[in-house]
Amino acid sequence: MTDKPKGWGLLKAAMTNRKTGAMLVLGFASGLPFVLLIGTLNAWLGELKISLATIGVLSWVGLAYAFKFLWSPLVDRARLPVLGKLGRRRSWLVLCQGALAILLWGLAATDPLTAIGTFAILAVIAAFLSATQDVVIDAWRIEIADETATVDLLSAIYQLGNRFAALTGGALALVLAARLSWPIVYVGFGFAMLGAVAMTLFTPEVARDESAADSPLAGHRVPNQKERTIALAIVAVCWAWAIYMLGDFMASALQPAVPGVTRMSATDFTKYIGPWIIVATVIIPAIVSAWTNRLPQHVSEAHKVSGAQMAANHSYRALILPLAEIVSRLRWGAILVLALILLYRIADSIWAPFAFPFYLDFLHYTNDEVAIASKIVGVLMTTLGVVIGGVLLATIGRMPTLLLGGIVAAASNLLFADLAAGGAGIDGFMHLFMLDHVGVEPRMMRLLIGITGENIAGGLAGTAFIAYISSIVSREYSAVQYALLSSMTFLVGALGRASIGEAIERYGYANVFLITAGLGMIAVVLVAIEWARGPREATEPTLPVEEAAV
Repeated sequence: MTDKPKGWGLLKAAMTNRKTGAMLVLGFASGLPFVLLIGTLNAWLGELKISLATIGVLSWVGLAYAFKFLWSPLVDRARLPVLGKLGRRRSWLVLCQGALAILLWGLAATDPLTAIGTFAILAVIAAFLSATQDVVIDAWRIEIADETATVDLLSAIYQLGNRFAALTGGALALVLAARLSWPIVYVGFGFAMLGAVAMTLFTPEVARDESAADSPLAGHRVPNQKERTIALAIVAVCWAWAIYMLGDFMASALQPAVPGVTRMSATDFTKYIGPWIIVATVIIPAIVSAWTNRLPQHVSEAHKVSGAQMAANHSYRALILPLAEIVSRLRWGAILVLALILLYRIADSIWAPFAFPFYLDFLHYTNDEVAIASKIVGVLMTTLGVVIGGVLLATIGRMPTLLLGGIVAAASNLLFADLAAGGAGIDGFMHLFMLDHVGVEPRMMRLLIGITGENIAGGLAGTAFIAYISSIVSREYSAVQYALLSSMTFLVGALGRASIGEAIERYGYANVFLITAGLGMIAVVLVAIEWARGPREATEPTLPVEEAAV
């Protein structure tokens, strides 16, 4: 009898490892609140005929996932009272998952028609806790990995758990809501999160030496402490202002209208305040980072500091160092790179919250039809797009694939514009390729074609974009740079969602999809310029270096 290869034995041991089972549960627990808050919630609101402008404003809860790197240092260092006995990671996971279960029940008990403000507050807190849970899970996955349950294997299992959650919180939720009610569905998923708490109690925990010196700046060239404090304070004030402005407008926009009181519209907010939020969260931090590069630098050494200083050092490493390295290496090219990152996914990110209202309320498809087309066929087509993107990266290269991804992502909006206008173009495509004779009702086939094109384009563009971001981050700061840059990806799109909701109500879906396709072409132009700029050798600025300890 032929012996099985050694790799088979390692795989079998890994799959029976308690860590892999825990990772699957945590992947599900991470993905479920995300899909319930960012996607499925909009189907519920659309069914209740909540205005698209309100849905757009409420979609800002998703910014918690983009901004989670801001409080990740605190989550990494803080030990919770009472729950801390469970372990550093388990305690945070139990807190987040238990609170999410309660908040899902709270959403189920709140009527969005009569208490949209309370509903929004619950959704914001839930998104914050969900994003915090993601921070903890990411750290746990790295810490718990070993020779058998490797980081790569755990990451794959995490994604598998996420996919299960997407199908459960998306397709299954739509099917159940058509037969029960949305509040009952959210109550059920609250119990699912409670089940995750029970499983989390048995997840393994890595012991951490609390007395060990933790120096996040050790080995890095940094300015002195006073100058670091000034830089960090400027960036912190900018971020605090941006978050306050978003929260303040969100709170006012969701309040009942008061006769005789004129308040800023979402379009005006996007037009007059939105650009300043980009300045505060991207441009000023980049300028501050460039300033720190011109200061005398010294190599930081590992040593113990106070808790406050430790938090400041973590924040400096998360907010300043990644941008400082990019600016020092890319020089003026950093402007183009940051613009490209901000705008590449705008064509699909800016209208994403309105997908369910578009399918269900405007096109009048049933929950079951949308579940099949969007959450089953759509997931398969996204996977196909990822495969196509991988093949193109391996054959024609990164920049051509990035350019093609931008083009098809923008063009896919034209499919939905055609759907919104009656589907004449898609009907012609169906007739040309005889898809109107395959046994699928023509109306359903239109939806399948539209979603297929959009998801293949999204998978291709997403794969190319991840490859691009991965290519511009440095090895030294790979994790923090990737987290920071990826958080910028949906910032512009998210800021524009409220105004897009107003535009849909004013001009109709078809015209707005033409606008979003045009916005996508801006990213295509930026990719073409970046491609023409050509590869650049990484350079380090000439800085006076002093040997000193932080």
